[in-house]
Amino acid sequence: MDLSTRYLGLALKNPLVASAGPLNGSLDNIRRLEDCGAAAVVLPSIFEEQVDYEEQLIEQLIATGSDSYAEALSYFPVQATYAIGPDRYLDLVRRARQAVGIPVIGSLNGVSNHGWINYAREIEAAGAAAIELNVYFIASDLDLSGREVEQRYIDILKAVKHAVKIPVAVKLGPYFSAFGHLARQLDHAGADGLVLFNRFYEPDIDLARMALVSKPELSGAYEMRLPLLWVSVLAGRVEASLAASTGIDSADDVVKYLLAGADVVMTTSSLLRHGIPHIKELLGGLEAWLDARDLATLAAIRGRLSHCNVVDAGAFERANYIKMLQAYKLS
Repeated sequence: MDLSTRYLGLALKNPLVASAGPLNGSLDNIRRLEDCGAAAVVLPSIFEEQVDYEEQLIEQLIATGSDSYAEALSYFPVQATYAIGPDRYLDLVRRARQAVGIPVIGSLNGVSNHGWINYAREIEAAGAAAIELNVYFIASDLDLSGREVEQRYIDILKAVKHAVKIPVAVKLGPYFSAFGHLARQLDHAGADGLVLFNRFYEPDIDLARMALVSKPELSGAYEMRLPLLWVSVLAGRVEASLAASTGIDSADDVVKYLLAGADVVMTTSSLLRHGIPHIKELLGGLEAWLDARDLATLAAIRGRLSHCNVVDAGAFERANYIKMLQAYKLS
């Protein structure tokens, strides 16, 4: 059975990609992911703040005279606690590239187009097959317009594309007034891929302490509907590859995204929940689903239920929403 696909111009043996997450920071885990069938791996994100911190520290060390008092060290910024620093990250890229035969994709997480362009070049030089830009930006400034927010994404993409020759994907959140228009703008600006969607970690309130708390939660299949919609709408309408990255837990979820038009399906939560060998179950389930329908290739199903290919395009739009509400009955 032929499960091969293409993503960012890269030939992959199947559509399952281990998305950026803590598991992928270990070389042993990256090897296990390959052994269990992952077709590519996205390394954990390196954050703009980490790169900025290192640059600040170097500048301050250079500026500090040899006769400075020890107390001067207290003026250095306190380093945030990150899983991996910039130098170690580049080393991980190099070692992972040498250790496995599948593509290794670097991940940059930031909000500006000035603090990490040189670092994108270093990731490329370290051997990454591609770069994923995870623009994690919450527009909490009430004076910032939607157009300005969108332009920030476009500017970051253009700056990185200008800096490197390897493919560049953009990982996006869904919270735009006209997401399809932004996707097309990024496509025209040279994005090699779009990853749908980034999950913003939203705060909760601890009533006992009357304090904001952050509790990261693993994604579940109930979160698939929105990315499924937009993968379906964009498939066949943009040149960029499409990666679905939210809510995957079972082989059925993988099949749904492929039918909608995804080129690859990315997962982290299911691997954290079930372990790295879960990749084998997802692949086995996909093969079984195709075999039960006498389908020999992945291409036979990709995009069959995309917006471009369904007979009733209203299934994605307002008409179906009205039908659904009218058909619902209280038990």
